[in-house]
Amino acid sequence: MPVITPFRRPSRPPGDAPGDPDTPGPAPLDALRTLRTRLAHRRAWRTRHPRAALAVRRVTTALSAILVLGALLLPNTLVALEPSRFARIPAEAVVAAVLLLCLPRVPRLVAAALFGTALGALTVLNLLDMGFTEYLGRSFNLVLDWGLLDDAQSFVADSMGGAAAAWAAVGAVVLAASLLVLMALAAVRLGELLAAHRERAARGALMAATVWMTCVALGVQTFGVPVATTSASRAAEAQAHRVVDTLRDEAAFAKEAKADRFGATPGAELVPDLRGKDMIFTFIESYGRSAIEDPVMAPGVGRTLDAGTASLAKAGFHARSGWLTSATYGGSSWLGHSTFLSGLWVDNQQRYRTVTSGDHLTLTKAFAKTGDWDTVGVMPGVQKAWPEADWYGLDKVYDAFDVGYRGPKFSWSTMPDQYALEAFQRLEHGRKRDRPLMAEVILTSSHQPWAPVPTMVGWDEVGDGSVYEGIEASGVKASDVITDSARSKEEYGKSIQYSLTSLTQWLERYGTEDTVLVFLGDHQPLARVSGDHASRDVPVSVVAKDPKVLDAIDDWDWTEGLEPAKDAPVWRMSAFRDRFLTAYGSTPHPTKG
Repeated sequence: MPVITPFRRPSRPPGDAPGDPDTPGPAPLDALRTLRTRLAHRRAWRTRHPRAALAVRRVTTALSAILVLGALLLPNTLVALEPSRFARIPAEAVVAAVLLLCLPRVPRLVAAALFGTALGALTVLNLLDMGFTEYLGRSFNLVLDWGLLDDAQSFVADSMGGAAAAWAAVGAVVLAASLLVLMALAAVRLGELLAAHRERAARGALMAATVWMTCVALGVQTFGVPVATTSASRAAEAQAHRVVDTLRDEAAFAKEAKADRFGATPGAELVPDLRGKDMIFTFIESYGRSAIEDPVMAPGVGRTLDAGTASLAKAGFHARSGWLTSATYGGSSWLGHSTFLSGLWVDNQQRYRTVTSGDHLTLTKAFAKTGDWDTVGVMPGVQKAWPEADWYGLDKVYDAFDVGYRGPKFSWSTMPDQYALEAFQRLEHGRKRDRPLMAEVILTSSHQPWAPVPTMVGWDEVGDGSVYEGIEASGVKASDVITDSARSKEEYGKSIQYSLTSLTQWLERYGTEDTVLVFLGDHQPLARVSGDHASRDVPVSVVAKDPKVLDAIDDWDWTEGLEPAKDAPVWRMSAFRDRFLTAYGSTPHPTKG
């Protein structure tokens, strides 16, 4: 007789029970149930509170419209950020409305989300343009400039502290991500609203298009600004052109950098008229034309230049001064340095990488190539590896950690200029040597934010820099200056006066019959100090005791003294290298690109 076994449901393996978190199957069902429950609660809330729900919908819709229209009309410069800019009709809004009305639901949602995301990205780029224009006098380059954001964070950390820099970075990332998400949600919201009221929306779009075309045809303006605009499209087009131009420029500049009028000149035929001279090239951070001509800064800086000219004359030194147009503005000092010394127009990071990875002859390397000079660099702003030293032809580089400084930082500047110059004297210029010296010296005390600014101490009191502890502590705080244009101008002027005084006193104290000094600014200060329409000109001076040194540049028509006249010659900064090499007897032997 067969044995009847009671039916048993197959046992579940461990972790296979409904709702078990280790089971992949039912988990999506649980999430769906949760979503349905929330939607049910939401619908129930709307049913219980119809007026509040209606108010929320209207507010959300209004905010979405404001966000999208504001992004479409947002300019890319702070100067243009005026109310009149937002009282216009953007063509992009009309076109987007028509497109969304023509699409079925799923494609409409996708198109709206993509449009909103693209608009959010464009808004981020416009905000970056505002910052770059304010600080560097140019728009953001989508290809080249991401690396400069790290420099911006470092500058904030040096000026405002590490915590402020960290919060600023977090805030910037959150803002960018929020703009992308919120703009996409806003576009979807408006697209659904258009679909829900298709007939009225279609009539409204037709009316808006008609008004837009009429305003274009008649040139209608409000407060001097055209009512009809395609500013968002033009901004996107400008970004695209900038990317294409950047990519094209790379190949063209690489070829240009290979062509060099003095590239094949033997060392024996380079700067023969300066043999035996100690040659010093000094860059003063942010020393621009505005320091000499702006009504706020000019009186103090002018007095400092006059005093320096007079004191140097008593010591037997004389000077000639002119103007150079820098390849950069407001920052990126290394672009100015490389332009001046290479004779090439290095106005972006890509060009800088290209030229420094090649063997184009720099003015400093020309002295090294002769074999008759020891070559050194004093770089207080360098705080990490600096492989460009070989390209500049520098045998030895003293960075922020090599000069024995034990004092405080002055915001971005790692040490006062007076200390850097005294260290240069102690470590190199004052030593007995078999060959003359060629040095590149970077002075950083006039770097923004120009607070606190060091003050001069007795040269015999400089020591290891500890004397500056009290000076830094009692100085103006960067946070009190960085957002105040008037105070920034005042403190900037003081910083230039300090740098000039440090340099002229050093030359007066330690200069010899064979010392030749060339000093200049690397770029103008940012627009908050130099003004919205300032030139890119910087002063440049040649100082020497030997009259033959200045006689060699008589045909340059530069101004006598340390302050160039307003009508003194203005050259592109890239022109200086060849003019200098020619003036002091160098023979051209070109290389071809």
